[in-house]
Amino acid sequence: MAEPSRPSGPAGAPGPLVLVVDDEPAILRALSTALKARAFRVEVATSGQEALERTALVSPDVVVLDLGLPDIDGIEVLRRIRGWSEVPVVVLTAEGAEDRKIEALDDGADDYVTKPFSTPELLARLRVALRHRRRASGDADPGDPPILEVGDVRVDLPHHTASVAGRRLDLTPKEFGFLAVLARHAGKVLTHRMILQDVWGPEYGTESEYLRVYASQLRKKLEEDPARPRLVTEPGVGYRLIDRDTPV
Repeated sequence: MAEPSRPSGPAGAPGPLVLVVDDEPAILRALSTALKARAFRVEVATSGQEALERTALVSPDVVVLDLGLPDIDGIEVLRRIRGWSEVPVVVLTAEGAEDRKIEALDDGADDYVTKPFSTPELLARLRVALRHRRRASGDADPGDPPILEVGDVRVDLPHHTASVAGRRLDLTPKEFGFLAVLARHAGKVLTHRMILQDVWGPEYGTESEYLRVYASQLRKKLEEDPARPRLVTEPGVGYRLIDRDTPV
């Protein structure tokens, strides 16, 4: 396979390396062209086995993984990658395949895009995944106070308090836990199961009606403008907390 192109990012630095995994040549060509035009480097794979080999060989910064591969199911490819790598993975799913989206996210995917998708939407999801990776492996001083900030939302973990735009939020313990787990993974979609098990405990996982109630309560306290939400619902899948003033 040819060496990946190496357009430069800021100050001449090489752009992030994206591994695109799909067995449809038209999608591979379109994504490769769009990504290279935006200073990404690109590698491609057309099967699950090739995806595993390329991930190990080139150490991409992020993987775009189609779940409908000809040899190994995309979910299984994701599980194998997660056995030895924390590389961000954005999965491509078929329209209406909520169960597949949830399974992929629960098994370690960072985000998803539903086919047919727009290139700007995918690029936005890649930026979120890359930012999340930098936060997870960043250079923060371990002595820094564990305060999470997502735009104008501030979550103070040791003091169990939160504020938005400087306004203190009156939260119940479960509302605070809900907000805190979303803030820890800012911009990333978390499934109902992930949130329930983190906030309510490992014996929970299917009680999504709890989350609908708490999300509604939390949204009322967070949002002064419902048209510009900070707490975003991913229908049938889960929730994410975003900085609404920063492009996704």
